[in-house]
Amino acid sequence: MSANVGYQNNVKQINQAGISGLDIVVTGLTKYLGGKVLYEDFDLQIARGKITCIFGPNGCGKSTLLNMIAGLLQPDKGQMKFGGKPRSQVQIGYVFQNYRDALFPWLRARANIEYPLLSAGLSRRQRQIRVEELAQQFNVGFDLDRYPYELSGGQQQLVSIMRSLATRPNILFLDEPFSALDYEATLAIRDKLQDVFAATGVTIVMISHDLEEAVYLADHILLLTKRPTRIAERVVFEASRPRTLDTLSDPEFVSIKAHSLDVFRREAS
Repeated sequence: MSANVGYQNNVKQINQAGISGLDIVVTGLTKYLGGKVLYEDFDLQIARGKITCIFGPNGCGKSTLLNMIAGLLQPDKGQMKFGGKPRSQVQIGYVFQNYRDALFPWLRARANIEYPLLSAGLSRRQRQIRVEELAQQFNVGFDLDRYPYELSGGQQQLVSIMRSLATRPNILFLDEPFSALDYEATLAIRDKLQDVFAATGVTIVMISHDLEEAVYLADHILLLTKRPTRIAERVVFEASRPRTLDTLSDPEFVSIKAHSLDVFRREAS
């Protein structure tokens, strides 16, 4: 058996959901923080094979919602299903907001990317093959044998994204992945994210603090209210991809952004 065939077999074992995207169905979600209601009997459905951006007022619980769906935080009540499957049967990737804390500083960039594959039991050769695949897919132009502190912020976040995709997840969660980056790095990373989405069809759920960014990237924009948090509106923007800077002046984009801003202002006041 070739190394590549062996790799594909191992990925099949660790990715038992068997399809690239899954509907996420949340029912009856309830969460209390500090004795006060954050979410109560909250229902949500996220479509597979789409990019969904979550946007809402500060303190409405965007990260808390993402972390509960991803399994990093337990709700007080409620159920979450992924294509009818429990979370334990679904391969999930997660990109944290603070890339500096997310990467292991004692490991080189390559070893950081390999880490989930090592945890899954893949051989050294299989891990090397996957890292090279990701490096080609992202057109990496820097040395992956450098330590995180030797990389720029954009390069560190790119390594984080590559690591999250190493096991070919069904769903990719991103918690404000561009908030700590400069504008140039943000433009580069979000274009690479579009490339990954086009190539894999992975379901992406992302928090954004920038409405323009949310509309630019998303198929669905999930607008939340203040606490106790509910869905104010789900806005659909299914413009063709890849989206470019020209998209920002497209009349439909301008209209969707203006409408979303009106909803946000209404709910934040």
